[in-house]
Amino acid sequence: MIKILAACGAGVNSSHQIKSALEEELSNRGYDVQCDAVMVKDVNEDLIKGYDIFTPIAATDLGFDPGIPVVEAGPILFRIPAMSAPVYDNIEAAIKEHGLS
Repeated sequence: MIKILAACGAGVNSSHQIKSALEEELSNRGYDVQCDAVMVKDVNEDLIKGYDIFTPIAATDLGFDPGIPVVEAGPILFRIPAMSAPVYDNIEAAIKEHGLS
């Protein structure tokens, strides 16, 4: 199972939309994924160690190197395929590049 951490400002709306979209799209692409949604302020080195990919809503300075692939997932929220497809493709590329499948 591939574990993805989605994060937004409040950890309530946007990150949950990203979570749902990632689980659905990546499942459709044949991947077994679990995505969790949190507030970006709660992301720390200990938390991120339990995940394979980090998908913040926008570029985020965590103050440390996450050590896992980071893919900005904000464009998913626009629900425009031309904008969201590259996000999914980048996540799939990270999965393949890091041997996560």
